[in-house]
Amino acid sequence: MNAKKDRIDSVGATLLIGFSALLGLNQVLIKIVNDGIAPIFQAGLRSACAFFVVLIVARLLGRRLSVTDGSLVPGVVVGALFAFEFMLLFQALDFISVSRASILFYTMPFWVTLAAHVLVPGEKITTLKSIGLLFALIGVALTLRFNSSGGSSLLGDIFCLVAASAWAAIAVITRTTKLQRACPEMQLLYQLGVSAPLLIFAAILSGGFLREPTAITWSVFAFQVIVVVSIGFLTWFWVLSIYPIANMSVFSFLAPGFGVFFGWLVLDEKITLSILLALIFIAIGIALVNWRPLPKRRPN
Repeated sequence: MNAKKDRIDSVGATLLIGFSALLGLNQVLIKIVNDGIAPIFQAGLRSACAFFVVLIVARLLGRRLSVTDGSLVPGVVVGALFAFEFMLLFQALDFISVSRASILFYTMPFWVTLAAHVLVPGEKITTLKSIGLLFALIGVALTLRFNSSGGSSLLGDIFCLVAASAWAAIAVITRTTKLQRACPEMQLLYQLGVSAPLLIFAAILSGGFLREPTAITWSVFAFQVIVVVSIGFLTWFWVLSIYPIANMSVFSFLAPGFGVFFGWLVLDEKITLSILLALIFIAIGIALVNWRPLPKRRPN
């Protein structure tokens, strides 16, 4: 069992920054695959495929996979939330731009920090954390202003905000219930195993499966399954199991910046000085939320 830590160290920061970059890229990948596979079916098929990849990895690593350790009920709950989250996010990317979706979806830290303040012992919102979150909020607002001129839809915006709340609920439930007894692989298997049938059933009801898939569509989809979901989310759950969720969640403020960057790189979206200023505010916010005074030296 990994020892809990009260702050984000260099290892945790590196993993969280890498995961944020992967999440930023993921918005672009979803939008690309949406052209060939209907959004809800894409989400369900991704969960189904990733379930078997994660299961194989867990077995090879000798992880203990159990539903009798008290984790079953919260595991099913987070699985349903996972399905709801991605059903909304994948559809939102049919209505709005990647940059706008990233900005709104990654309001998650606001919800998770507020929830942690009430539900997680030792993770109260301090004055310094409040200031840090305010700086990060300014950065997100600047990014939103930068992207407000196009690719917007009220329905898409609402979908992203509600999806962000579902993601925050998953983080808090994972940390505050018996689900934390399960290894990261088992936590992810709950989400994938429950979400896959729910999403595929929702796709059947919506009547949407394939659009015009190409070889590129399936290649990008395979990358999502193996790298984004299997490797990326396993890493995130491992970090979640040992670091304070209020502190680590603020790193997801980086994801909108990465989303805009990859949108520019892959989809040729415009990028200006406004987004660079936003990223500076976000970086300051992260530093303030994670700031800890150095311990005083005892006199000899």
